[in-house]
Amino acid sequence: MRNVTDRTRNPFDMRPSCDRYVPGYGDANADFHVIGDHPGVHGGVETGIPFSGEAGERLFPALEDGELLAETGDEPTVNSTFLSYLHMCVPDGTPSAADYTDMERFFDAELRAIAAHVLLPVGAVATKHVLNNYTSVGWKTDVDMETLHGEELRGSGFLVLPIKDPAEWDDGDHDELVAGLLELQSTDFRRESDLGRFMPGADPYLVR
Repeated sequence: MRNVTDRTRNPFDMRPSCDRYVPGYGDANADFHVIGDHPGVHGGVETGIPFSGEAGERLFPALEDGELLAETGDEPTVNSTFLSYLHMCVPDGTPSAADYTDMERFFDAELRAIAAHVLLPVGAVATKHVLNNYTSVGWKTDVDMETLHGEELRGSGFLVLPIKDPAEWDDGDHDELVAGLLELQSTDFRRESDLGRFMPGADPYLVR
């Protein structure tokens, strides 16, 4: 079952109880879900689009070269990709653990509505959250972003490809991420099986 909305800005009409927030942006039927920390770290306060600004100046060209974006800019054209934050509200300083917990329901609702095949957490905070909450490998994975950057991790249900925080990239990180994205897309990353053969009619029934 796929979503029917073609809205790219806040397609699920998320409305947290804060004055300013940066909701999800992109394809509601995405195969790839890029997950950042919060607007104070990864930007988008002015445009309302995750990662637009300084972080996007590095991240967006790599996503374009890796075929997740069709066009870059403050309002990028996505290619089966969705962008969002763990904590979509614009914080006053660093969010507390209680703040993250309060915002988790919005992030979790978006993640499950999209049901992307690949999660791409950006930075250590997002990577820890994704591995601990949406895979079975969090307990045994050392969140060393230098090592994990652009490397595929298999969990239960989701593939995860962590991305080092763009503010910390060195000269080789762009190419490493692009190579990881292209390699991933050359494989059967969807890992779907057609169970339609066990059901009446000729329609496929694809499950992971």
